[in-house]
Amino acid sequence: MKCFSRYLPYLFRPSSTILSSSCHTEADIISTVEFNPTGELLATGDKGGRVVVFQREQGSKNQPHRRGEYNVYSTFQSHEPEFDYLKSLEIEEKINKIRWLPQQNAAYFLLSTNDKTVKLWKVSERDKRPEGYNLKDEEGRIRDPTTITALRVPVLQPMDLMVEATPRRVFSNAHTYHINSISVNSDYETYMSTDDLRINLWNLEITNRSFNIVDIKPANMEMLTEVITAAEFQPNQCNTFVYSSSKGSIRLCDMRASALCDNHSKLFEEPEDPSNRSFFSEIISSISDVKFSHSGRYLMTRDYLTVKVWDLNMESKPLETYQVHDYLRSKLCSLYENDCIFDKFECVWNGSDSVIMTGSYNNFFRMFDRNTKRDVTLEASRENSKPRAILKPRKVCVGGKRRKDEISVDSLDFSKKILHSAWHPSENIIAVAATNNLYIFQDKVN
Repeated sequence: MKCFSRYLPYLFRPSSTILSSSCHTEADIISTVEFNPTGELLATGDKGGRVVVFQREQGSKNQPHRRGEYNVYSTFQSHEPEFDYLKSLEIEEKINKIRWLPQQNAAYFLLSTNDKTVKLWKVSERDKRPEGYNLKDEEGRIRDPTTITALRVPVLQPMDLMVEATPRRVFSNAHTYHINSISVNSDYETYMSTDDLRINLWNLEITNRSFNIVDIKPANMEMLTEVITAAEFQPNQCNTFVYSSSKGSIRLCDMRASALCDNHSKLFEEPEDPSNRSFFSEIISSISDVKFSHSGRYLMTRDYLTVKVWDLNMESKPLETYQVHDYLRSKLCSLYENDCIFDKFECVWNGSDSVIMTGSYNNFFRMFDRNTKRDVTLEASRENSKPRAILKPRKVCVGGKRRKDEISVDSLDFSKKILHSAWHPSENIIAVAATNNLYIFQDKVN
């Protein structure tokens, strides 16, 4: 794992967050991070409803190291705060998820969602403007047709490059509960949106109709025992998807079997060890994220303390289990009191499915090599992340004598947490969101 202890950091902050990291506003906190399928673009969403798109530098022979750097490409307001007058409910503008569509032409398309509404955005470049209209003057005002004595052929004149984002579709009024995830299907014609109790299937071209494919809402809400926490399509089979629950189970569904997939095809669930049973068992077993591997053979799930890898051919137990921060097991009571136990950490695969990454507290993030079984803890912070400096592995001391390079578990800052991260689809470049800061690290080999 030496390559992961030698990552080079770049620190990016959206133009709106020019204050120091200790003086940020709630709206500036990054709530989602996502690379596009080629890795050339990186999008972030924040609690203020804004989307910031970064573009990768092309680099040159004189400055090959700049190839890994990302600079701001476009910034736009994706969602605005709304109010549901029927339910007297305020709808936040916070961006919950961003998902890119594969590029089909010169423009880029992405889906962004808040709690209730999904939007399809087109991000495109314009470096020419039309001039020489017959019915309009140079300022765009309509001309009197009686004054037109000759016809002109409009021409395109060069202009400064402008990147513009325009909403192409708005998918709304389909969710009673808060949307927690969206996933684009491998047919690139449909996607699904998931809330606490239902999953809807949409066609990207149709905004006024969706199909409900999972509904776990009981007839009597007092009988409610679990909610849906995340869902994702299989990357290679357009008929297969999974969804996870707050009870720690994962259900694999096949849309060929039934239009309504309330009855799953496979159930992945690990039996609970009675000796480890505690008041917090149900809370920490809730799955906060589920991801298919790029090959489609494996599933990765993240609960509060662990990351698990499942083989789709083995439902009885996970293939691999990795402890993210087991030293917090003795701190669950205080974590419950300050609500940190309900934090939802994401997890990501690298491009070859050989390494997995997830976040922790104190701005730590963890990497696990599936082949060598080695792991490393790294820190994303302004103090330790000078440009082009090598990151040093961090260690947490549980008890006894603390070494010089270790940090005590009692000294961890639980207000600093890595909830959202992304991995470049083909290279060792990672993006990590720490509150209102975006860190981009790359392997020194690059």
